[in-house]
Amino acid sequence: MNTPESADCSTHWEAVYQNKSSTAVSWYRDHLDMSLRLLAESGLDATSRAIDVGGGASTLVDDLLDLGIDAITVLDLSAASLLVARARLGARAEQVTWLTGDATQVVLPEAAFTHWHDRAVMHFLTDPIDIIAYAAQAARTVAPGGHAVIGGFAPDEPERCSGLPVARRSPEDIAAALGPTFELISTAAERHNTPGGTEQSFAYALLRRM
Repeated sequence: MNTPESADCSTHWEAVYQNKSSTAVSWYRDHLDMSLRLLAESGLDATSRAIDVGGGASTLVDDLLDLGIDAITVLDLSAASLLVARARLGARAEQVTWLTGDATQVVLPEAAFTHWHDRAVMHFLTDPIDIIAYAAQAARTVAPGGHAVIGGFAPDEPERCSGLPVARRSPEDIAAALGPTFELISTAAERHNTPGGTEQSFAYALLRRM
């Protein structure tokens, strides 16, 4: 069951996607190039079982399908964002498992995924209790030998995103938050140009589940 805090966040993100085009939000990109590069580096292939945490209306699911991956789960707090992605994919949406819920609380099968992807979800987790729950969820649901690609605001970015406070982290900070169950194997930086014409600095960590 969602806590009052997660229910408030859900309301926030529902409003975002109901009142703004999915291509106009600040985090929108035609393709998540850095995520795709790091996923490829981790050995992503047609046999992979991937979850896009906070995937919402992102086009990552389109690109994963194009790569021949047929075990894909997209999780987001906002049902409205998932509807955008499903409408865009048309009949191909039936190949994807769609889940509405909080990544720190939703029930996911144990060791179900070889790849965990998160672009700009973890950086909204500012409460240590939520970070612990997130790390435990990733550790439980990513199979040993699997990988996690996690990106969010770098340390030089603003303290808020979409009107909410964020935790700005380096790749090493991301790895520390995930704990000893994951090993940091690669880092990356990205300058993201928003649809509004500003630049944002993202830091990425590629981690392996021990």
